[in-house]
Amino acid sequence: MKDELITEVMQRMLPYLDNAQLKRLKIVMSQTFSDYKVKNVEDKLEKDDNGEIITMFISSKRVEGCSEKTLKYYRNTIDDMISVINKNVRHILTEDLRKYLTDYQTKNQTSRVTIDNIRRILSSFFSWLEDEDYIIKSPVRRIHKIKTSSCIKETYSDEDLEKLRDNCDELRDLAMIDLLVSTGMRVGEMVILNRGDINFTERECIVFGKGNKERIVYFDARTKLHLKKYLDSRTDDNPALFVTLRAPYKRLQIGGVECRLRELGRRMSIVKVHPHKFRRTLATMAIDKGMPIEQLQRLLGHQRIDTTLQYAMVKQCNVKNAHRKYIS
Repeated sequence: MKDELITEVMQRMLPYLDNAQLKRLKIVMSQTFSDYKVKNVEDKLEKDDNGEIITMFISSKRVEGCSEKTLKYYRNTIDDMISVINKNVRHILTEDLRKYLTDYQTKNQTSRVTIDNIRRILSSFFSWLEDEDYIIKSPVRRIHKIKTSSCIKETYSDEDLEKLRDNCDELRDLAMIDLLVSTGMRVGEMVILNRGDINFTERECIVFGKGNKERIVYFDARTKLHLKKYLDSRTDDNPALFVTLRAPYKRLQIGGVECRLRELGRRMSIVKVHPHKFRRTLATMAIDKGMPIEQLQRLLGHQRIDTTLQYAMVKQCNVKNAHRKYIS
């Protein structure tokens, strides 16, 4: 209780004292309170406003352009941390968060990547609290980035792509695969496309990515032909670019695309067939053929170039050839 009282006084004096004065105040209060017992304190110094503070944080992230899916992930992560630690956000310490992350990993058997994602979200939250003068210093500052093992993620080989195309029983599936292969768009971007969004003359379309940021993506001649053939074969009036195979024809959802591709992959004995792998394949092919990383970043709709580099896997044979060309 003494620590909570000290923290509360320091928070209230935050607008009036600089860092050195606050540090001195903490020392004086600690020495003074050491001679006293604090007990039977029934009135809290502040109300339980965690929910209100989290809502304001989420609102600030919404203004920054985060998607609703991201905002939901942020809120769930922070709510879970608060419910476990069971303190007002002003009193949460670095040790509390370290224990929470350790216990979370042990209990849920999660990977280091997941734990670092949680750390990043908590860091963003407590940094915002610091900027808004709710706390003096973020308790996440002393929790460093968690080291994760870097593994080369798989891409589709040319043979795999041809197998998938050749064994599509439906025109829709063929058009869908070609669109994912040639544009590198996210599956979430594809399923919200409408027929009217496709510019067949320029072989391009506008997609809305994360944070509702729009960008232009481009497709090849083969995709144009298969898309047109698929759309001409449809008898429904649904504006969606891709719809279910049976009536009533509804817009195809992400889960439907994933399920269809998994089923096709199992039939062809191709390992791990999923929509995002097409995006990674395009990035790798583009890098291998010499596409500037800045242009690839724009094509994929990445805010940071580091993200683009994680998607693009440079083939070892190209590294060898480059070494011979520039060094040997």
